[in-house]
Amino acid sequence: MRVLVVGAGAVGGYFGGRMLAAGRDVTFLVRPQRAALLAKNGLVIKSPVADLSLAAPPTVLSEQLQPGYDLIILSCKAYDLDDAINSFAPGMGEHTLILPLLNGMRHLDTLEQRFGKERVLGGQCAISSTVNADGAILHLAASHTLTFGPRDGVVTERVKAALAVMSDAGFDPVLSENILQSMWEKWVLLASLAASTSLMRSAIGDILEAPGGQQFVLAMLDECRSIAAAAAYPPSAPFEEYLQKLLTAKGSPLTASMFRDIENHARVEADQIIGNLIARGQQLGLQEPGLPLLRVAYIHLKAYEARSRRMASSVTK
Repeated sequence: MRVLVVGAGAVGGYFGGRMLAAGRDVTFLVRPQRAALLAKNGLVIKSPVADLSLAAPPTVLSEQLQPGYDLIILSCKAYDLDDAINSFAPGMGEHTLILPLLNGMRHLDTLEQRFGKERVLGGQCAISSTVNADGAILHLAASHTLTFGPRDGVVTERVKAALAVMSDAGFDPVLSENILQSMWEKWVLLASLAASTSLMRSAIGDILEAPGGQQFVLAMLDECRSIAAAAAYPPSAPFEEYLQKLLTAKGSPLTASMFRDIENHARVEADQIIGNLIARGQQLGLQEPGLPLLRVAYIHLKAYEARSRRMASSVTK
């Protein structure tokens, strides 16, 4: 099975690197700058599980791409999705499957409109990783699970082949026959965490120390959970218990990556993680004055985006 990994960053580079080290046919679709860095330094992964260094991993630029890949793994930021689609589209073959690892659900609609529902798998990953200044991938915790599956629950031979190419490759692949449940659960978690920590500009433990802090966090969780329930994907009992413990842990340093992006004056996935969740809630009948905390968090994030654009514009004048 020929695998094309779009990008070689913290997520795609990690899982693709592990598969490449296991002898799988993996190519990284990258921009010229990243291609040059990989050619110079190789693909380096520093991990508590096992370090990895691959000299000159196979890379390709978009303009060089030819059809024939069996599986395309997509792990870009949601705001880069359109550019990513245009970059990997030339590599699509007649039976190519796309495995997106983006958060939320809006990307599924976009990919389906472009390539057809039967081509687009559901997927999510549980990994904490980043890329340092030298281009090395830093795997920050032992967890490295990639969960995927057909959105209609029908496991075809192509889906089984995708599982096979990821198996015994140094991470934990999970084939799910109910991948949308897993994706909704992760969305509830991420939206609750992102909305809470971004709005309060604090870690969960700091919010819990404030008067009414725990009630605020749990109310945010309840709004997110209500949308999943309206969509017929309420969190399962075990995941509900996990959420409660995670979001009420005293002294927890936990923050969302969205909050950290704000702290670093970087772009955020406001529309994809919070805005689209609110929109789906509206479509499912949760109208005004419902979802007040999520709406305030979304206004906060959009104001941050507007200010960032204004500040960037003033610098260039």
